[in-house]
Amino acid sequence: MAKERPTHSRRGFLSGQPVRDAAQRAATRDLELDGLVTSVPEGRDTIRATTRAMATDFVVVMNPGPPRQVMTAGDALGLLEPLEQKMTVYREDADLVRVNRSAAVERTIVDEQLVEVIAEAMRIAERTESAFDPTSGPLIDLWRTARADQRIPTEEEVAATLTRVGTKHVRLDETTATIRYDTEGVELNLGGIGKGFALDRLVEFLAEEGFEDVLLHGGRSSILARGEHAGQGGWPVGIVDPLTRNRRLATLLLRDQAMSTSGSSVQYFRHDGQRYGHILDPRTGWPADGMLSVTVVAPTAAEADALSTAFFVGGVALASTYCDNQKRVGAVLVPEPTVGRTLSPVVIGLADDQLFFQEDVDVRRVE
Repeated sequence: MAKERPTHSRRGFLSGQPVRDAAQRAATRDLELDGLVTSVPEGRDTIRATTRAMATDFVVVMNPGPPRQVMTAGDALGLLEPLEQKMTVYREDADLVRVNRSAAVERTIVDEQLVEVIAEAMRIAERTESAFDPTSGPLIDLWRTARADQRIPTEEEVAATLTRVGTKHVRLDETTATIRYDTEGVELNLGGIGKGFALDRLVEFLAEEGFEDVLLHGGRSSILARGEHAGQGGWPVGIVDPLTRNRRLATLLLRDQAMSTSGSSVQYFRHDGQRYGHILDPRTGWPADGMLSVTVVAPTAAEADALSTAFFVGGVALASTYCDNQKRVGAVLVPEPTVGRTLSPVVIGLADDQLFFQEDVDVRRVE
């Protein structure tokens, strides 16, 4: 596939002061993320470029270097607009909206990159026993509407919506780049994997341009690291305590890996005294419970994004089975405390020399 070039002004993506000021930013200044905090060792500088896309901020962080690297980072960020146009369900003229409108009526031609991300989403749905499911769009719409009406859906509404959920309704032909839905009202929604897929495309572009030491984040929940920062053997990334947002739970050394966190401590609503998280179990149609946060480390950002949702829904049992079969995937699951506010994180598939908890944290490791 031909490399897609950005159409935006490269300088328009720089955030804050000019390049000379950006190069002087102290490395101790953290990037606050949703459940994540990225930091670099004391006394080290970074250069950052940022843009707004997919309703959030995307950031490229680099070690100081030649001026062209900042312009190249801007070029990479320019890839986000066409990617968003393909994957979003919030623009009437978006590629995925067109697919959702027509695929139940006739076999529909799909953009090549859209085929790639849909295929990956469906593979992960199969491997996670549908704990992650890209056809959850109707459920998301149902709960969004109910929340706007200050109510929760009825059992009947959930049951009716579930008849339109499930990858069994989707027939994707990667060879012909076509798709067909077998039921009216089926809707793909790539919100659980799209930002990670975009980060993977950005880092591929940067590697082609010769930049191998870089950290990217998007959506305040996804990180992708390549190479290292200042001889540290990777990029130090902090995992935040989901109960005390200004406290760090652990530090992870991330190199040539992606990391994503899903949690219920920020996005939720209350109704009649009951707390409902925003992460839905596509198998039941109701919000998942039992976890405060789940952090996943995986080879790609798309996989990490989807799996953090799946493991939040499926819990320790699903995460253990998946990581046992996929040795390059690891996870930190933080269940809701049974007594008080004492957290007991569960670690799966991550080595001691990569993950460092605060001394007062009671950690359980699953072999």
